[in-house]
Amino acid sequence: MRCDRCDEVAKKLAEGLVKEKLAGCVNIIPGIHSIYEWEGEIQKDSEVLMVIKSRTSRLDDLTKYVRENHPYQVCEVISTPIQHGNEPYLKWLNDIVPEK
Repeated sequence: MRCDRCDEVAKKLAEGLVKEKLAGCVNIIPGIHSIYEWEGEIQKDSEVLMVIKSRTSRLDDLTKYVRENHPYQVCEVISTPIQHGNEPYLKWLNDIVPEK
C-alpha cells in the first residue's frame, strides 16, 4: 500500500479480518520499499507488509475480503503454511478462527 494512506488502510483491513474471524492476528510492518513492474513501467513505492495469521481453510474467504476492501487493483495475498509452532499459540489460533 502506498504510504500516503497505507497505515490507515492496513489497520482497517486488519480490524475487519479479525472482526470477521478470518484472522486471529495481523501484524502491520511499516517501512517496506517495493520495486516492481506495473503496466510496463518500473514502480517504486513505500508500503506496509501485513502478516496475517489464519487457517488454510479460510484463505479463499480471507483473499476475497482483502480484494473487496483494498485500494489496489491487484493486491498481494500469498500464503505460507505453518509447519511447527508454539502449541498454545496454535491452539489459540485454532480456537479464534473457526474452520470453514
